[in-house]
Amino acid sequence: METLLNIKQAAAFLNLSPLTLRTWTGAKRIPFVKLGRAVRFRLSDLEAFIARSAIPPRNGDRRRGGSR
Repeated sequence: METLLNIKQAAAFLNLSPLTLRTWTGAKRIPFVKLGRAVRFRLSDLEAFIARSAIPPRNGDRRRGGSR
């Protein structure tokens, strides 16, 4: 069984405030699991959320080693 994180742990992992994470959870912006009244987050879901949210570098972007 995969480890589940609580709001405080997940917020620390994402470098967000717990309030921001609660807001995102209420808006269903981020995947979560409900266990009764408790809200939990799968680490794999958080990693996938980060991957989906990443903005790819643009062509010619010098900050990412692109060419001129």
